Amino acid sequence: MGGFISKILDYLNDTWGDTVLDSGFLPHFILRRVIRRELRRRLDEITPPFPQKVIDSVSARGNPALAAQLEDLASPKFTRMPGAFTPSSSWSRTLAYKMNFFETVRHQPIAIETDAANRQNYDVSTGIMENMLGPRIKYSCSYYSTGHETLEEAEIKMLDLYIERLDLRPGMRVLDVGCGWGAASLYFAEKIPDLEVVGFSNSRTQREYIEAKAKEMGLSNVRVITGNITNHEFDVGYFDRVLSVELFEHVKNYEGLMAKMSRALRTGGLLLVHHFCHRTTPYHYEDGWMARTFFTGGTMPSSDLLLYFQKDMTIKKHWWLNGYHYSKTLDHWLENTKTRKERMMPHLAETYGDDMAAVWHTRWKIFHLASSEMFKRDGGETWGVTHVLFEKPERRTVASIDLVSTDILRSGSERT
Repeated sequence: MGGFISKILDYLNDTWGDTVLDSGFLPHFILRRVIRRELRRRLDEITPPFPQKVIDSVSARGNPALAAQLEDLASPKFTRMPGAFTPSSSWSRTLAYKMNFFETVRHQPIAIETDAANRQNYDVSTGIMENMLGPRIKYSCSYYSTGHETLEEAEIKMLDLYIERLDLRPGMRVLDVGCGWGAASLYFAEKIPDLEVVGFSNSRTQREYIEAKAKEMGLSNVRVITGNITNHEFDVGYFDRVLSVELFEHVKNYEGLMAKMSRALRTGGLLLVHHFCHRTTPYHYEDGWMARTFFTGGTMPSSDLLLYFQKDMTIKKHWWLNGYHYSKTLDHWLENTKTRKERMMPHLAETYGDDMAAVWHTRWKIFHLASSEMFKRDGGETWGVTHVLFEKPERRTVASIDLVSTDILRSGSERT
């Protein structure tokens, strides 16, 4: 069976791979095996000693010196040294890679490929999301505290967790950046009527849905702004709280976005960031089916990524949510996508055209399947979700961590 899976995987990686996936021909049990093999490949790429593909990428991104050092550490001369594969030496290489990653993104725009992200995930027919997601249309990880929740219950449990961790209270002004279809914005406005809730989205479709839903629910304390996060500026010091749910995965310049959110907060205000992540190592989605179809320009952050960008905000608390929370969320979405196909098809045709509706139904199923497999790998402890709570200090007291990858690499080499 392993050889058969390898042949399928090789076939899917050539120019005909997308055609085979789009056909819906492969049964899910085969797809799961292929996905698990791909996940092993991904882990090999981000685990020291790094393959040549990663070293070439580091060099292409403008750091040939670090690339040469990574290549040297992966050479037979180094790997034959006593202690070459000790955790400290392996971790030294990981840190060198991470420091280069963090330094590189400081010089990029806040976000890239925003139009592609919109087309792939956010400016799609609301009818697709209403049938695929839960009742709150929460297009992000939900919370399964017992493991037996329905999707509706899990959505609400995560929304309540946001309220608890942000310490939302009547009279506050709350900004929901990247608000999606308004799951959090509408829930906050409904649950705490004295809040002023402002959602921010780059999608006209989402804004229209939230406005109509707020009117239907009789809510007058929620409004939506549309714009591009890369150039939009919020009123300085206006908000008491800011929430960002699964926005940072579409971001490159984290320092720039953190500064923007800090400016929007009053002194002492709180920012809660919810993002999915790899436990230790960030990477960009630069090739492969996921990058082409659903995540163009996207990034997989590491769980500690934002700890390196505290120039304008100070961390207060940091939580890890096991990947099974997202895996179960995605399994619920997959089941909805399969069982509600007939209800979804007109909306898929509206978004993608009659000739591509069935193809995109298949693609959404593969997306849920692949993502679920990723988040439950290794008992949910390799990929998961993190919540990071920041406070805007009275004055800037925290400097960003000095990212000098060569020093870290050198110190790691000396220990070995």
